[in-house]
Amino acid sequence: QVQTVASGGGLVQPGGSLRLSCVGSGFPFSNYFMRWYRQRAGKERQFVGLISDSGGGTQYATSVRGRFTISRDNDKNTVFLQMNSLKPEDTGFYYCDAAELDGDWGQGTQVTVSA
Repeated sequence: QVQTVASGGGLVQPGGSLRLSCVGSGFPFSNYFMRWYRQRAGKERQFVGLISDSGGGTQYATSVRGRFTISRDNDKNTVFLQMNSLKPEDTGFYYCDAAELDGDWGQGTQVTVSA
């Protein structure tokens, strides 16, 4: 079964940091661009960023550029999202998927940024 499982979320104060992980299984992980998304209650899914299959290229949404960094470890089928200088508007459920692949991407991991 093609799926990903995100973890590492939690409650953090504004200005703090979190590192999320997302493990893929059921597909050749190293062959796929991986994307991070987030979703807040009652709102549309928002693209956060992506990383190329080799890890040599990344792209970020304007709202997170300069604060978030995506990396990957293909030996461990894992993609990471390092989030720094967190803001309350970064609150939401974060999950990853493999670009152009259908699968079960799960509910994600919850990030809450609050004082």
